[in-house]
Amino acid sequence: MTEQLASGDLTDAVAGAVLGTPGVAFLRPGLAQLLRASSSLARRRAVGDTSGRPPRSSGVRVTRGGGAERWHIEVYVVLRRGHRAVDVTREVRTAVTEAVRRVAGARVSLRVSVTVTGLV
Repeated sequence: MTEQLASGDLTDAVAGAVLGTPGVAFLRPGLAQLLRASSSLARRRAVGDTSGRPPRSSGVRVTRGGGAERWHIEVYVVLRRGHRAVDVTREVRTAVTEAVRRVAGARVSLRVSVTVTGLV
């Protein structure tokens, strides 16, 4: 598996885990993602994309660390009001760790950073 493919698989797994965490409203969209949102949605509807995979987001960054089994995961989320940020970020960190270990293997070493960028 190439590094780019591995990174894409990890990004998809991390995005799914984050979006499944209670208290998370959505991943922080980047400017390019906001500009493509309407055309991308129209294209997926036209082609009938029902994969259920979350779209790639600038709210998740996966980079490789010093060794082959070292990864750094950065997650930028917007939370729902009424949830304590510290509790949600801990749950996000746990969900991300489990998802990465499921995809990349139990022996992988990783560092997970969770940043709250807003509340809705």
